[in-house]
Amino acid sequence: MKTAFTSMSKQLLLLALCAVPIAHAQAQMAGSRIAYVATERLMTESKLAKTADERIEAEFSRRDKSINEQIGSVRALAERFEREAPKLTEIDRTRRTRELIDMEKDVQRKQREYREDLMQRKNEERANIAQKAYKVIEQIAAQEQLDVVIYEAGWFNPRIDITDKILKQLDK
Repeated sequence: MKTAFTSMSKQLLLLALCAVPIAHAQAQMAGSRIAYVATERLMTESKLAKTADERIEAEFSRRDKSINEQIGSVRALAERFEREAPKLTEIDRTRRTRELIDMEKDVQRKQREYREDLMQRKNEERANIAQKAYKVIEQIAAQEQLDVVIYEAGWFNPRIDITDKILKQLDK
């Protein structure tokens, strides 16, 4: 009996010791001011983001059109080859097959380079927006005397969401 009582006493003591720091932290946080910012909204809804998307679209549209035209050409040649293949000699069939494979590889390489370049430009623009947004967040946090601004959260109370304020400041 004595060992069961001692074990239970140790557990209660351990619980009490853990509860003290938690209660202290809760008391300190009661006076803290916290805000939340939906960064993805900043990257999609702000005028900066929309302008950046338009700029990127203009910058890459010609290249995209060219690649799509090449894809159409390769498909047309492949269809033509399929129709003509039974009539061709073995040497011509092999040569045209290699040509088609080379053309497909070239188009795939261009598509991959296009996607990489596009992602790089989007990342550059997002970094620029993020830098400007961070400055605005700092300003609003100082004005409203916030202690913490959270960017990612599993859940948040809409009362602490300052995303609209940030968007208004960014759009000025």
